[in-house]
Order: sequence, then structure tokens, then C-alpha cells
Amino acid sequence: MADMLPLLVELGTEELPPKALPELAEAFHAGILQALAARRIEVAESHGGERGRALYSPRRLASWLPGVAVQQPQQFNEVMGPYLNVALDANGQPTQALLGFAQKQGVDWSKLERITDAKGMRFAYRSSRPGARTLDLLAEVVAEAVRGLPIPRPMRWGERDTAFVRPAHWLVILLGREVAPGEVLGLRADRMSRGHRFHHDKGVWLNEAGEYLQALREARVLADPRERRERIRAEIAAAARQAGGNPRVRDELLEEVNCLVEWPKAVLCSFDPEFLRVPQEALVSTMEGNQKFFPVLNAAGKLSEKFIGIANIDSKDPDEVRKGYERVIRPRFADARFFFDEDLRQGLAAMAEGLKTVTYQAKLGSVADKCARVAELAEVVALMTGADAALARRAAELGKADLQSRLVGEFPELQGIAGRHYALAAKEPEAVALAIDEAYMPRFAGDAIAPSALGKVLAVAERLDTLAGGFAAGLKPTGNKDPFALRRNALGLARTIIEGRMDIDLRALIDKAVDQVGFALVDQRRAEQAKAAEHAMAAGVAVENPRMVVGDPVSSGMATELYEFILERLRAYYVEQGVPALQFDAVAGVRPASLLDFDRRLKAIAEFARLREAASLAAANKRIRNILKKVDGQIPPQVDPQRLVEPAEHSLHKALAAALADTEPMLAKRDYVGTLKRLAQLQGPVDNFFERTLVMAEDPALRDNRLALLRQVADRFAAVAAVEQLSAG
Repeated sequence: MADMLPLLVELGTEELPPKALPELAEAFHAGILQALAARRIEVAESHGGERGRALYSPRRLASWLPGVAVQQPQQFNEVMGPYLNVALDANGQPTQALLGFAQKQGVDWSKLERITDAKGMRFAYRSSRPGARTLDLLAEVVAEAVRGLPIPRPMRWGERDTAFVRPAHWLVILLGREVAPGEVLGLRADRMSRGHRFHHDKGVWLNEAGEYLQALREARVLADPRERRERIRAEIAAAARQAGGNPRVRDELLEEVNCLVEWPKAVLCSFDPEFLRVPQEALVSTMEGNQKFFPVLNAAGKLSEKFIGIANIDSKDPDEVRKGYERVIRPRFADARFFFDEDLRQGLAAMAEGLKTVTYQAKLGSVADKCARVAELAEVVALMTGADAALARRAAELGKADLQSRLVGEFPELQGIAGRHYALAAKEPEAVALAIDEAYMPRFAGDAIAPSALGKVLAVAERLDTLAGGFAAGLKPTGNKDPFALRRNALGLARTIIEGRMDIDLRALIDKAVDQVGFALVDQRRAEQAKAAEHAMAAGVAVENPRMVVGDPVSSGMATELYEFILERLRAYYVEQGVPALQFDAVAGVRPASLLDFDRRLKAIAEFARLREAASLAAANKRIRNILKKVDGQIPPQVDPQRLVEPAEHSLHKALAAALADTEPMLAKRDYVGTLKRLAQLQGPVDNFFERTLVMAEDPALRDNRLALLRQVADRFAAVAAVEQLSAG
């Protein structure tokens, strides 16, 4: 192995954008590795297989590598010359073409080598030279990594021509103890880093690359994001213990705070307990989203009046820092309290009435119209699942009312949550209040589905109307564009049905949803036509044909298209669970009306695929399907035992009759696993039939009878899934 030394690269800047910082740092580190690899400079692996680390803080991007070769390996060069028929004359003497090539390479033609490629033998010049010193290449390595960073809007500063995400102020490039010559972003490489802006506002001399982290610790900077993150966790935990509660620490907020501080110090703060009568979600949203504070919960898991701020300084007077944090949070809390009180005075019913004047979508009417459609769907879903239909309708009627509230106007993320509080305040049944909130679940990737029965009903009805409305209004997703979030809604619908064990007829519900939005389109067009006629008459323009012409509001195939769209989202859902595409296609091939039934069939197919008979039966079913596709005319509905001639067809008919009798009660109970295991016993008779029987016999009666037998086999398998899809051949 070549001689190796540790490498440190640090680019010091003004405070970098916190949400982009981890990605920038990883890209910077990866860019340096890539640039070194392009120059064939070897990089050693540290313990654990890592090739160094991306280090960062708000004011720096850094890359540390435990070992980098101090020199490139020997560089080889090969230049292709003319082919022999061009290079040599009839006497074997060099032509002008060969002499010119040799002169260009600076050698006598006799020193050239002869090589053979696909077109024949030719002359070539091969040379080698020692590799360059790594130290001399590092400036261009870093410059290349900087150019490759994902910076959508670079900025310029001062009178420099260079641009970066933030103004850059210092550059460290150390290979072992030596500083690399060169400049990047107009900064000459040095060994001088910088410490904390307030605790150590001066240079930090680095003797060699390996002392970087410790030297910065002494200058009150934790440059290792892992170490800084754990320090923040420990500080929060200690402050929460002091408060007698438990901190609420979301990973996203922890990472953002980690990118805001270099020397974290927790400060325990408090607010007026009177604010706790405001929905705690509004207070938490303000603390976490606006101020980057960590709430403290009491033993019951409810919000307490304590919270924790993370300062970027170990203050000599922490009380002043505490007062500052408490001061900035009070106006936001006061606003939330004011909005909440105003909303309570207005009441949820009045808010719902106001939705009539709020447009949901230009072609689909108001938000109130949407709530009415969702209410109709919710009743149907409730009847399918045994939930209370009257409560489902009530929850749907109030489901969007909080969009008119001042609290949601200030905190949009509280949609549904605010409605739950206002419904409870209005003495609505608790199940209705919970459903208003849970209808939005899952709110994001990885979120749980609605836990209550009524919440699931409303979540399904809400998404069905959104999907049908989006398709009817011409807002289907295209590429990366999905203005109605239809993909997310389809996945949320599928997850709620499957994970909520809701055995409902999705096809029937889609039909109803599509019919409803069709009527909505008609009503909207009629309203527009009536308004146009009214304006024309007011302007004195005669309206020759006052009859309202509407036309076909929705495509006849829209329900099928919407079902297929949901299946595609379902495909992605199962791919994440490791379900093979062939197994998914096998179930999708029979288009079950119930997604819960789809899930049961998929689990059965997974077990069937593990059986030794599966591959043979899948191939046989594929062969059967191909044969049946080619048949002209009708196949008899039943097999005529009198027309069974060959022993193999007698054997299959007998085995199939027994299998049909055994699987009938299994299918009635949706025991798909048992059905497929029983049908797997047909492998021998089916294989024997194909080996010994000519299906397409010349006698039409024999041929049709054998086709009827094969169709019975295929139809019984198809009662579970299109098992022929499992055959890749």
C-alpha cells in the first residue's frame, strides 16, 4: 500500500441554511472522494468501512479522510497510430503517415509498439510517467467538489467573481502536516481554522489534520454533527429532568437545531399556564415550527408550561437568555389564544355555513358542496362497515368547518385538529369530534391511519371524493405534477382500507363517488350558463336558445381508470413491503372489488409460490390461458363425462371434481390459502393431461370437451388469482 496521510478539508462560511446543511456536507465529502478517485488517488478505509466523514456546523463544511495516498500511482498513456496497411509501404518501409505520428510523439518509429484490435494490426505509442504529488492536486480536487454541490441559488459577495451558497471566509487543506498550495473560491489554502463566533472569535492553528476535532472543541466548536447531536439530546434530557417532565424531541427538529448551533446549551424556560387552555397542538406548532424550542410534557403526556431552548452560547447570565426566549414566545401564544376564543364564539356550525362561499374547485363547486358529497359517501361506507351512519354524516358535514376558523388560518397544519376541539366545545359526540381530526390521517408518509371506526369511515369517504373530483376536473397527475395530491390520497385510501381491515366494495364506492362529481359538474355548468344568459339579457342581447346544454359530465370509463390508479399506488405500497411484482400482478389480474380481499389473496399467493408445485401449475395455467385465447366460438359450460376418452383426461376430470367440491366452502369463507394448497394437488393430473392428451383434437366434440375441462381448471385458480402471472416464461 502506498504511503498515506490523513486529509482535512474545511471551508469556512457565513451561517449556512440549516435545512440544506446535511445534504451540502455529504455532497461536499462525496465530491472530494469522487475527485480523488478520478485522479486514481487511493483512499484508506477507517474501522467500520467508512472512507472518512462529512463534518459540519453552521459556519463550516468539512471532509476528513483517515488516509490518502501521498502520490498518484504511475501514469500510463497509450496513443493509437496508423494501421499497418497505411503505415508501411510495399517494401516494409515507414510511410509519411507513420513517420509523422512518431515525430508527434517525439520518438523514432522503430520504438513504436504493434498491437492488434478488431480491425487489424496497428502501431501505438505507450509511455509512462511518475504520478503527481497528491498535495499539488488537492486544490483542484476541492474546487471540483465545490462546483458539484447542489446549490440552486449561489450568491456573490464583495468584489469577487466567485459565487457560493454563502460568503466564504477561510479554507483549510491539510494533508498530514502540510498545507496544499492553491486557491478555491478566491481563498488561499491555509492551516488556520476559526473557533466559536462569541466564545473564541479568533483563528485556530492546526498543526496537522488529525487534531482538527479536538482543536475546535477547545475553541468551543463541536464540528462533528454526531457528537453535537448527542450533546443536544443530553442537554435537553437534563433540562427536562429539572422540570420534572419528559421532552418532546422530533428527529426533524433535532436535526434542524443541530445545524443552528456550534456549542449547544439547553435553557429551561416557562410560559403562563393560562395559555394551556389553548389547543396544545397550536402551542407545540409555535414552539417547534417558529422558535425551534422543545416542549416538555407532564407525566400524563400533556403539554406543561415548560419548554427548552437550545442556545449557541454558554452564557454567563443564562437568566437573560431565558427571559429572551420567554419574551419571543408570548406574542405568538397570545395570538393563538385570541384566535381560539374568537372561534369558540363563532361556533363550528356557523363556520360550516360559511363554507358555502368558499370555492373548492372551479368545476366542482364550494367546500360546502364537497362536504355534502363526502357525507353521502360516508353514510354508504358506514353501512358497509357497521359504523353509525348518522354520526358519519354529521362528522362529514362538519369535517371542513374549521377551515373557516381563525386558528387554522394562522396555523394551517391544525386542520382537523382544531375542528376536533371546536366540536367538543359544541357538545358534539366525541366520536364525531375524533373523526373530524382523524379524517386527515395518515397525514404524511409513515403516519398511522385513523384509529377509530368513524375516523376510518370519514378518511375513506374524504379521499374517494377528492380522487373522483380530481379525475373529473382534469387534474390527474402528470409526471411530477400532482396539484390535488391524488397519489398521496390514493395511497392513504388504500392503507386505511387494508390496515383498518375494512371489507368494503371499493368498486361500488368509486361508482358512487364518480356519479356524485358528475352531478356536481352538471350543476356547476348549469349555474355558469344561467349566469351567462342573465348577463346577456341584462346587456340587451337576445338569448335565442335558453335551454341549458350540459353534455356528458364525466367519461364512462372514469371509474375503471380511477380503480386502476388506486391499484398502481397499491403496487408501490406492497413493493415497499418486499412483495414480488409477479405476485402482485397475479392478484391484480382478477381485480378484486375489496382491497382487504386483495390483501388476503396476496398473502395466499405468497404461500402458494413457496410450494414445489407452484411453478409447474403457473406454467400450466399460462398454457391453458393461451389455448383458450385462440379458440374461435363458444366453449361448452360443462364437461360431458361421456366424451372423456383418454385415461389422462378421465384422471384430471376426477381430480378436478374432487378439488372443486373441496374448495367451494373454502372460497365461501375466503380461505384462499387453503384453496390454493388444495388446488396444488392438481399438478400431477394437469401435467399428465398435457403429456398424454391432444387438446385440439380433430373431432370438434372431443376438442370442445377438453377445452371445457381446461377452462374449469383455469377458472377455479382464477377464483383466487391469475396464477399464470407467476410464470415469467
